Amino acid sequence: MGCCASSLIEEAPHEEEKEQQQTTQKTLSHQFTPPPSSGLDPPTNGASFFSEFSFSYLKAATNNFSSDNIVSESGEKAPNIVYKGRLQNRQWIAVKKFTKMAWPDPKQFKEEACGVGKLRHNRLANLIGYCCDGDERLLVAEYMPNDTLAKHLFHFPTVQVAASLGDFSDSIGENQTIEWAMRLRVAFYIAEALDYCHAEDHSLYHDLNAYRVLFDEHGDPCLSCFGLMKNSRDGKSYSTNLAYMPPEYIKNERVTPESVIYSFGTVLLDLLSGKHIPPSHALDMIQGKNIDLLMDSHLEGNFSTEEATVVFGLASQCLQYEPRERPSTKDIVAMLAPLQTKPDIPSHVMLQILKNDGAPSTPRRPLSPMGEACSRTDLTAIHQILVTMHYRDDEGTNELSFQEWTQQMRDMLEARKRGDFAFRDKDFKTAIDCYSQFIDGGTMVSPTVFARRSLCYLFSDQPDAALLDAMQAQCVYPDWPIAFYMQSVALAKLNMHKDAADMLNEAAGFEKKRQQGGKGS
Repeated sequence: MGCCASSLIEEAPHEEEKEQQQTTQKTLSHQFTPPPSSGLDPPTNGASFFSEFSFSYLKAATNNFSSDNIVSESGEKAPNIVYKGRLQNRQWIAVKKFTKMAWPDPKQFKEEACGVGKLRHNRLANLIGYCCDGDERLLVAEYMPNDTLAKHLFHFPTVQVAASLGDFSDSIGENQTIEWAMRLRVAFYIAEALDYCHAEDHSLYHDLNAYRVLFDEHGDPCLSCFGLMKNSRDGKSYSTNLAYMPPEYIKNERVTPESVIYSFGTVLLDLLSGKHIPPSHALDMIQGKNIDLLMDSHLEGNFSTEEATVVFGLASQCLQYEPRERPSTKDIVAMLAPLQTKPDIPSHVMLQILKNDGAPSTPRRPLSPMGEACSRTDLTAIHQILVTMHYRDDEGTNELSFQEWTQQMRDMLEARKRGDFAFRDKDFKTAIDCYSQFIDGGTMVSPTVFARRSLCYLFSDQPDAALLDAMQAQCVYPDWPIAFYMQSVALAKLNMHKDAADMLNEAAGFEKKRQQGGKGS
């Protein structure tokens, strides 16, 4: 299964690193289905690059679009289903699969997707790719693992946590709901997302509601990027009933920036009341100063009346019948910013969810010396093992006839030999240069060279490039334990410890199979 080669590069590289990374990505693009990048500028906040994916790749990533992977609130009943998937680099993704011919014009779909794909903000669940194979139309976004605002507000469960989890050891409480400060943070973050989109000339957001607000791995609220796509032929800009639609949309079925503000007002009502209340009914109660009756009863005694009055006033402005009387996104941000009274408390604490702090779990399988070294990220021990192994696992990856032994190939092998000497002597910069010369020759492929260069990158504090090489080694030799082991070390260096532990366990599994009769270890 292929993946976007650049999707784990978290920061724009230094100039001297760019050339090497571009070389690596060029090599990967010949093996992976999606191209490494669509030419958009790299994000500055760690978000993934934007790519075009093949349908077969996304089919594999979602386990053949299994019903077990559906994360849409309406499940299989939704016209456009959202699936959870996983790239080969272990990144989780959300894949929105439209109905057949939802977008009959592939050019329009691609243009819309690429436009939204340029947006990068930590208040958005960013769009990282799309698929436009035949009649298939799919969008690929960052996966948000902690459900929607609707689920937390309207369907909150009793929270039970195992005693082994330290500070969260006991039952946190019964029928937990979102605390007041967190509701204010949700409103503020979504307002910031809308203001960013407005500044980037994407001020139209379709069907903004509590189901479009997602929570990331840290518990921070993010706005789904899917609502930024324009209307498709079989879709509607609003899926809710008439009572919640902007008045002007009912008249002309056109979404305007002011329509988005109206919808934001309905989200504010959801946050205040904990219920989905028709705006007209809420406005009558606000004007009648019956604010206490509108407030979520679960917040009784745990909110500021002054702050609630401000938010109700803002909701009332957003829900004005005349579009021109509604505030701008910048005005909304300015009104909500002073209400952020707990900026130092993490969202996952206020939301009362468990955050994965990245502590690596113990693999379920016993580990070999290589596995033990990788579990400790002991680069010196890994180096000694790779030197001892030499090229014994490359057998069969290059079966060349006598006629194929050209001068170019002799030069490539000479470059590899120089790289081997440098690798043995721990001259990792020279080893990278020599191994890159061998790889760029393109005639021969060697999983061992990729593994060795991967380790050189780790010694050079370039874990992103190390991960790319380890992934390429897996492409050349799909079941090779060393490729998985090297990926686990690179993931650990990238602070993706849970994924590193999973990869380490997977490597141990392949190693066990080899010992039971596979290719010699």
